[in-house]
Amino acid sequence: MRQRSIFTAVAAAALLVLSTGRMALSDSLGATTPSSASAAAAATSGCGKTPALRSGSQTITTSGKSRSWILRIPDNYDNSRPYRLIIAYHWLNGTAQIVDSGGSDGSVWAYYGLKQLSNNSTIFIAPQGINNGWGNSNGEDLTFTDDVLRLVENDLCVDTTQRFAMGWSYGGAMSFAVACARPTIFRAVAVYSGAQLSGCNGGTQPVAYMGIHGIHDSVLNISNGRQLRDRFVSNNGCTPMSPREPSQGSLTHIITAYSGCRAGYPVVWAAFDGDHTPSPNDGSTSTSGARTWTSAEVWKFFTQFQSGPSPSPSPSASPSSSPSASPSASPSASPSASPSPSPSGGSGACRVSATVNAWNNGLTEQIAITNTGSSTVNGWSLTFTLPSGQTITNGWNAAYSPSSGQVTARNVGYNGTMAPGSTTEIGFQATHTGNAAKPTAFALNGNPCTVA
Repeated sequence: MRQRSIFTAVAAAALLVLSTGRMALSDSLGATTPSSASAAAAATSGCGKTPALRSGSQTITTSGKSRSWILRIPDNYDNSRPYRLIIAYHWLNGTAQIVDSGGSDGSVWAYYGLKQLSNNSTIFIAPQGINNGWGNSNGEDLTFTDDVLRLVENDLCVDTTQRFAMGWSYGGAMSFAVACARPTIFRAVAVYSGAQLSGCNGGTQPVAYMGIHGIHDSVLNISNGRQLRDRFVSNNGCTPMSPREPSQGSLTHIITAYSGCRAGYPVVWAAFDGDHTPSPNDGSTSTSGARTWTSAEVWKFFTQFQSGPSPSPSPSASPSSSPSASPSASPSASPSASPSPSPSGGSGACRVSATVNAWNNGLTEQIAITNTGSSTVNGWSLTFTLPSGQTITNGWNAAYSPSSGQVTARNVGYNGTMAPGSTTEIGFQATHTGNAAKPTAFALNGNPCTVA
């Protein structure tokens, strides 16, 4: 997917769009009226049903054409539980099959690395573009998205407050088009190395937005990504700024959370010293889905939002003028959320399950914390000891300190309350020197937890 021929093809498509206008940039999308698949935030009609859909390749007739797409349903799917849903769009000359399989990087990179991180908590969809692209003529790709959502949500249990879209290059352009035209349907989008190639019908309402772009992108210049980002900086009411970006040759990345954004509608910008790729690696000019930081950062961005009828507090609610680089020696959680200073409430009764996905010198660990007590926990900290040789490089949904040895994970601003019976998911990415085992014991607010 990172071969030069693909880059050249994307560049040719971009030049065609920008110079001849054969694909209308503003008028190619369908109507912005939400489809019936995307009504008010609630569990969908598929909840409680025995599903007819199965994981694998699917077809649907939409806009008079037969279109294909791939569906991945979590193992041990529970039709009484509303699931998060992520649509991942491929790049020019890419395919849904490569998104689904992870291509040459394998399963660690399936759905841009998010499937592995999801630990069976998410329904994934990989649509196939016409001619392996997202020209979105007369809004047909938006209608395709609407129709797939309608079909899935009539059959499966989906949390309609937890729909997300993402994609790289042409797929990033399609994700941006979704943000413009379906702002009340999708909770957030992640646009990797994008440009306005698939249109922007509407584009005036807020959507939680994350943009990722290389500073010397030779296919879609970073100025394209900045332009897309700035539309949602404005829509989301954020304070305009020029985020710090890494210098060429530094082989690093810098992540900036905008301040002043409307509650629930953060904007995050991740610039890296690299070219046109969704999987840059710090300290190297090579790319690898197994070692990139992008998957953990996008997963952190998506999972910050809590279920419910109203958007959760924005991680940018506490203004901060200084952007933060990631990863750092002590990984941070969501961009500017802060842990509760003094946990209180609750009996401390808890159950923890941890799942590790490891590769040669790295791993990700997903931790589910359940309050098994009889009262609400207001502010929490989870302590555990990492095996020797493991060092956390990045984390999500908690603030982790220190990065090795006995670690304390503290809640961030949007997930400090745990009602009886509720489960909070956190996680981190780490390096290891051979021992990729998970911790054997956990304590919540000082009280030992049952380990599932």
